[in-house]
Amino acid sequence: MSTQTSDIFERLSDQPDDPAKMLDELANHFRRQRKPLELFEALKMQLRQRLGLPVVQPESESTSAEEVDRHLESGLLAACDEVGTMMLQDGRVREGWMYLRPTGRTEQAARLIANLTVTDDNADEIVEVLLHEGVDVARGFQIVLDRQGTCNSITTYDQYVGAMPKQARKQAAAILLNHLYEELCEAVRADIAHREAPAAADDTLFQMIENRSHLFEGGSYHLDTSHLASVVRFARVLTDPEHIRKAWELTQYGRRLSHQLQYPGEEPFVDFYPSHASFFGILLGKSVDSSLTIFQRKARAVNVAEHGTEPIEVYVDLLERIGRADEALNVAIELVPDEVPSARVTPLLLELAGKAGNFQPVLEYCKRKSDPLGYAAAQAMAHTP
Repeated sequence: MSTQTSDIFERLSDQPDDPAKMLDELANHFRRQRKPLELFEALKMQLRQRLGLPVVQPESESTSAEEVDRHLESGLLAACDEVGTMMLQDGRVREGWMYLRPTGRTEQAARLIANLTVTDDNADEIVEVLLHEGVDVARGFQIVLDRQGTCNSITTYDQYVGAMPKQARKQAAAILLNHLYEELCEAVRADIAHREAPAAADDTLFQMIENRSHLFEGGSYHLDTSHLASVVRFARVLTDPEHIRKAWELTQYGRRLSHQLQYPGEEPFVDFYPSHASFFGILLGKSVDSSLTIFQRKARAVNVAEHGTEPIEVYVDLLERIGRADEALNVAIELVPDEVPSARVTPLLLELAGKAGNFQPVLEYCKRKSDPLGYAAAQAMAHTP
């Protein structure tokens, strides 16, 4: 038995008539020893002693009074907070998050993990918690990109991030876009310097390729074209003007590739790069009306059974993003197929109605679809200051 271990028994035995002090001593011992699992049990014992409960929960313990249960829950969350924090500080990422998760302190977990050095031993755990558990999607995705490369990060986006909330998708898509844009610029710049006088240091990708068709002769390309297509597709979720500009420039590069390297997409982006060029161009204020007409025609002509509702959703999204929320609302109500349950559509309609300042179309839609829940939500939002 070590000296430290024997000392704790002496200190505990010195408090025979004061259980509170004895349990304080026990908890402090495990804090000094940095033994989080044992500390958690000690904190539970402290809590139960303060609430007048047996320090060790019996199997047959009956339900406590409501007030006691509230204090018990609050105290256990505090214990989870302290123990989870200690574990994360010590690099026990998966276990630490298991304790911190019930507290809801996601930002605390993100800060603690940010202090850890990513290594071969802990990278998988850190990515699991940051990315898959949603603690810090941007940093988790950046780690995947840095350590596993573009191909695996694209796969990760498609398999996991694509099903996450929009903000998480935007963070990951922006990281991929910036990475691939810089990689492509570097490759194009090197190709130009090899062939002729170097491009200006501040030239954008579009400026470098605009009048240099020879860069694409003979089916030439400068990076994996499947990566290019994936990043352009992911970029549709982005809203920052600088990101939109970069995405549009990638479409201009893609349009110059050999047709054998331009793979078709899905409606309304079957003609992949030209359609995406129009999409991002609209958001940049380029040929707005003529380009919108393309997406309008596809939205109205789409066979929903064959292509789904994506063409309609893209057209509505474009209208809303260029400040035409009222028109987007009316188009969504007009074009949404009858077989689509109103519960799937109403959240979008309410969002558009709030931006348009007009809930009447939603009220009428919900009445027509026999949707009292949606009607009540629209009514409440319409009369909320």
